[in-house]
Amino acid sequence: MSEDQRSGTEPAAPPAKDPMKSFRGVQAGILVIEAIVVGLALPVVAQLGAGISSLQGWTVIGIAAALLLSCAVLRRPWSMWVILALQAGLIAFVVALPSVAVIGVLFLAVWLWLMWLRHDVATRMAQGRLPSQQQDC
Repeated sequence: MSEDQRSGTEPAAPPAKDPMKSFRGVQAGILVIEAIVVGLALPVVAQLGAGISSLQGWTVIGIAAALLLSCAVLRRPWSMWVILALQAGLIAFVVALPSVAVIGVLFLAVWLWLMWLRHDVATRMAQGRLPSQQQDC
């Protein structure tokens, strides 16, 4: 006889799944991919820009590092604003190096789509329509 049966208590129910936890995983994956793509823009900065040791090069390196570091703050409610600010930093390169700004525009579109998906998941979670919230018959 198990301990739960002897004491008359039922075993504890498993914790409910948190859909936002898996969504943060997707966001972290996108941030890592974006950091890699921004890092791959360094040869472009070296050839077409002022060079890697210039302000342009250090800014691209800084943005790539900030994208990786922003994976640590995805639980915070202000994390999306940080990510959008980094996208704005990439788009600001349109003045000096338009090819780097294209990366910012493409990933801005990805992040806007992810924000829409996050809103949709939160709405469905509040309404109780997620598959993990359904009762099995």
